[in-house]
Amino acid sequence: MPFPGPLFERAASAPPVPRGLPLVIALTGFTDAGSAVSRTIDYFRDDLSPSPLAVFSNDTLLDYRARRPIVSFEKDHLTDYRPPRLELSFAHDALGQPFLLLAGYEPDFAWDAFAAAVVDFAESYGVSTVTWVHAIPMPVPHTRPIGTTVSGTRSELTEAHSVWQPHTEVPATAGHLLEYRLAAAGVRVAGFVLLIPHYLGDTEYPAAALAALDSLTVATGLVFAGDDLRDENREYLEKVTEQIEGSDELARMVQGLEERYDAYMAGSTLATPIIHTGDLPSADELAAELERFLATRPAEDDKRGS
Repeated sequence: MPFPGPLFERAASAPPVPRGLPLVIALTGFTDAGSAVSRTIDYFRDDLSPSPLAVFSNDTLLDYRARRPIVSFEKDHLTDYRPPRLELSFAHDALGQPFLLLAGYEPDFAWDAFAAAVVDFAESYGVSTVTWVHAIPMPVPHTRPIGTTVSGTRSELTEAHSVWQPHTEVPATAGHLLEYRLAAAGVRVAGFVLLIPHYLGDTEYPAAALAALDSLTVATGLVFAGDDLRDENREYLEKVTEQIEGSDELARMVQGLEERYDAYMAGSTLATPIIHTGDLPSADELAAELERFLATRPAEDDKRGS
């Protein structure tokens, strides 16, 4: 059971925050295909140096046995203890534009209380928009732009960038609950589901993080450099190409995905991908693959975190 303590603590040295900023949400948890969200969080924390405004309580929200903290061992003694972090922060993009950032692990407990707290923060800071991203594996080729399914209350984003609009039921994440509660509160909110090639879903696929940053840019106007990710992605794709060229089976699979993707996009009346790198076959195949993925997903998989 979680510790029944306070949900969060405000940072003592929190900087003043202007009203009307966009809020970006990145939570790891149930699924993070291609490590899209975890790598995006790393980018935010390492490159943007956000200033914490509120730190959420691990003892209240985190299942330590599911997401073990990291310790460092030096020969005969422990030198460091690094628990997961979930924080609301104040950050600036590559151009110095300010925004709010809620990033870290998806809470294991107290979802309703967590969602209520986030809605309160959104209202108290008078956020202009809320945008969140997550990623799922799909039968799509890495040689085509990464597509998105867009949900929320911003119809202009859905119309322009949602390449797949299914009618389905899926296991909820805390991000879904936040979107649902924020929409009910009248906040302009958008959720981007990145559709990542399923055969790269268990790897750290740099293009997935780049796609997440591209989606956030489209929704908020914020600018994120990601130069290291782009360099890393070029090297990553070279290795993938080498593996495919060395395997007739992989080459046939990718070719089949490309053909179905191209046929789908040629006949689709929906949006086109943003500028991402890898994506989509037929609507029926996509729905079938999603159902198969959810039906066969091991119960332990939803316990991954950052």
